[in-house]
Amino acid sequence: MSVLIAPSVLSADFLHLDREIEMLNESDADWIHVDVMDGSFVPNISFGFPIVNAIYNVAEKPLDVHLMIDSADCYLEEFAQAGATWLSVHYEACPHLHRTIQTIRDLQCYAGVVLNPHTPVHVLEDIISELDYVLLMSVNPGYGGQKFIPQTIEKVKKLKKMVEAFNPDCLIEVDGGISTANAAEIIAAGADVLVAGNAVFKNEDPKKIISDLKKLG
Repeated sequence: MSVLIAPSVLSADFLHLDREIEMLNESDADWIHVDVMDGSFVPNISFGFPIVNAIYNVAEKPLDVHLMIDSADCYLEEFAQAGATWLSVHYEACPHLHRTIQTIRDLQCYAGVVLNPHTPVHVLEDIISELDYVLLMSVNPGYGGQKFIPQTIEKVKKLKKMVEAFNPDCLIEVDGGISTANAAEIIAAGADVLVAGNAVFKNEDPKKIISDLKKLG
């Protein structure tokens, strides 16, 4: 399988978000990554249900909704109804993770767990078999435009071994500081999905960057 590219609309032009989504529709992007932040779990506030739903109504690619929020269980149904296809929650924010994952699947979404940079992959040993994907943060969550944390490469390799042993269908997604300069190494380590924000939307030719990233995989 070639690498999947999920541009993050956190870096898009919010004033012309419809145009940005139309551009992604016409590009080689596979998913559209939507970061939901609550100002509590992370020090920033981004999108709520209306914006996710507005994106869904224009998008022709599946929405990859990343919940960087506390009390995610209270909002899973709303985000599923707003248009999420892929729905991920943070390990660090979900005390009853197994129940949360089952709820996401009951809502007919693909279920994922996100790990912050400081969280080791072994914490997923008892739930990896239940997951459709794992998202590894390669920056500290909350803001776009941060520098890639190099230790993520080894983390991807460790997770890849766990996935191969317990759930070969589980995808590995990496988010934060990804560009054409480091994407090949991340893919070689075992990543299946790359989230790219600034690398795409701050480029003069975002469609070309998306195509270039896909070619690396």
